[in-house]
Amino acid sequence: MSIRVLVADDQTIVRAGFAAILTAETDMTVVGEAAEGDAAVAMAAELAPDLVLMDIRMPGMDGLTATRLITRHSSRTRVLVLTTFDLDAYVYEALRAGASGYLLKDAEPEALLAAIRGVAAGDGALAPAVTGRLIAAFAQGAPVSPETTGALNSLTRREREILTLVATGLSNAEIGERLGLALGTVKVHVSAVLNKLGLRDRVQATIFAYESGLIRPSGMPTA
Repeated sequence: MSIRVLVADDQTIVRAGFAAILTAETDMTVVGEAAEGDAAVAMAAELAPDLVLMDIRMPGMDGLTATRLITRHSSRTRVLVLTTFDLDAYVYEALRAGASGYLLKDAEPEALLAAIRGVAAGDGALAPAVTGRLIAAFAQGAPVSPETTGALNSLTRREREILTLVATGLSNAEIGERLGLALGTVKVHVSAVLNKLGLRDRVQATIFAYESGLIRPSGMPTA
């Protein structure tokens, strides 16, 4: 099945470049292009794409607000945010707003395509070059809320273990190997974690793990 993508960026040449890369792939289709955040929100509601490739800085409604509105309106449409090195704070807010990943604008085409496929499959996508800086920011965030603590306490011991390993970047296969579990069993546990916490994908699970204090910025569990 083709991944239906909406491209949102205020620069015409950038949109055209992304569209050209995506339409060359047999498993991707560009269903629309938007130059502003409000247009992206309207088109996402009308076209119901699988994924929105979202620029953060756009005239009028920015990508942060657009991401929040799109993910609130649809649990099906995922957002992959485009960023540069100096936009880490914006990326963090975009992820909290519901984005399923972020990618540097100067990424190679192969990285872009892999990120889109990963996000569409529910795995999310985090650009390694800025992940460390974002994780460090998590450690300096606000105190853990009672709601977050309650949600974390709703998980079983095994589910907390699974969440910790997801947040450290391990795949389901790697988690299964680490814990001696069948791949199908790991998938069941991951789905249970996401459902209990009301999260849409592994990226959101990673954010929750850091914000809840389950793991430290070093990637080691706190308990």
